[in-house]
Amino acid sequence: MQKWPVGVFTSIDAGLGVDLSVAKEIGIPTVQIHAPHRGNRTAKHAEEILARLAEFGITVTAVFGGFEDESYADIPTVVKTVGLVPSETRAKRLAEMKEISDFSKLLGCDVIALHLGFVPHETESSLYQDVVAVTKDLCQHAAANGQALHLETGQETAEALNQFIDDVDQDNLFVNFDPANMILYGTGKPIEALRALGPRVKSCHFKDATWSDKPGESWGAEVPLGEGDVDIQMYMNTLKEIGYQGPLTIEREIPEQPARQKQEIGQAVKLIEQCRA
Repeated sequence: MQKWPVGVFTSIDAGLGVDLSVAKEIGIPTVQIHAPHRGNRTAKHAEEILARLAEFGITVTAVFGGFEDESYADIPTVVKTVGLVPSETRAKRLAEMKEISDFSKLLGCDVIALHLGFVPHETESSLYQDVVAVTKDLCQHAAANGQALHLETGQETAEALNQFIDDVDQDNLFVNFDPANMILYGTGKPIEALRALGPRVKSCHFKDATWSDKPGESWGAEVPLGEGDVDIQMYMNTLKEIGYQGPLTIEREIPEQPARQKQEIGQAVKLIEQCRA
């Protein structure tokens, strides 16, 4: 794969991200996909997906896990419901992520990813140690499938995420860097965070946002690429600075609006090409 291919975040059946047909029409060569629902994670469905991707000339670079009972309604709700941190759903979700890893292997994809959730700040706490253990377990399952696990940024500062990865201590654990999430969650300035995470960044999102008037307490606002506070040119300069060479994956959730998807994603691609030049 050439350096810095453009990508989009898409979904097979979950209604997230950009429709695959829009990616084809714009001529985007790579996608990250949200894992299909459990009933569609079969060998037959994997063959159908691969045939469609081959027809479109598109490569899957990561498969993202997510869970039906998660909610991103507000930051406190994210704390309670998202990822592998909540103890009530952890075992069930770990099992599902392992199933997603197995399905990703059928797709020939060597990266799985997810929002882990709000990792506790107290590194000596039992909850923190439990999250370290479940992440290590998932990393080991992914490694057996020849895969890396990428944790999406947002809920932690770069410093805390670096510490967590050190504590998990698995050589297939990396970062999917999303600059807008740093702003939306109020967890740090994106460019500084990217530099701090450096070589651990193995995939990334191109997404933009504006700061909340109460960072860390209420959401910022997601906006079209180039209209927020990320500074896309500086973001790309910094990706070059840290030696990143992977896909530049546009994430913009505009469900069931193909015309708007085509317009916004098309503009995002133009901006990326201008910055890359």
